[in-house]
Amino acid sequence: MAKKKTLKQSDILTSYMDYVLMHNQQPKSVYAFAKDNNFEEQQFYQFFSSFDALEQSIFKVFFDNTIAVLEKSEDYLTFDARNKLLSFYFTFFENLTANRSYVSYTLQNHKGSLKSLRTLALLKEQFVNYIDLLNINTIDLKQEQLIKLQRRSLKESAWLQLLITMKFWLDDTSPSFEKTDVFIEKSVRASFDLIDTTPLKSLIDFGKFIYKEKIHMN
Repeated sequence: MAKKKTLKQSDILTSYMDYVLMHNQQPKSVYAFAKDNNFEEQQFYQFFSSFDALEQSIFKVFFDNTIAVLEKSEDYLTFDARNKLLSFYFTFFENLTANRSYVSYTLQNHKGSLKSLRTLALLKEQFVNYIDLLNINTIDLKQEQLIKLQRRSLKESAWLQLLITMKFWLDDTSPSFEKTDVFIEKSVRASFDLIDTTPLKSLIDFGKFIYKEKIHMN
């Protein structure tokens, strides 16, 4: 049988996921994997340096597909940061659910916590950049070093929240993963309430008003 002349990245990803689910392990070698799927070994290296790099790319594809769907929605483009993040979560977990067998195998068959899992490295890179682009309102600290620290803490907290949600989803046994939907809504709402500067700004404004009025009355 003639080797495939044209090969897309998605072809390799699909074949790899199928292999892993059928054999419950990585292919023995890139050579064997290429031979089994009728393409040249060198074609694999045009896209990936190793199976580990390929696994990282799969989760990046889940992210990329999520963003592609969201950006086609005119409503999404008008949302505030909170509702954009909610939309991201629901769409991202739809992608994960469509590939639940593979995601479950990958995340549950690695030792250690999700936080230290190298397979999620590219996903983290893309997700924290996404969080940065949301321009979530935070307290204006007026000092560059503090602002940088604040933004870094915000991104790391958002990443940890995504990991916690993924763990909840992995353990969720409810029909259609309904409990995960509730978890997403409540956790995103709670996280934004914690960083919402409006109540604090209102309190500061009120304090300034009282101070000015007191000075005026005196």
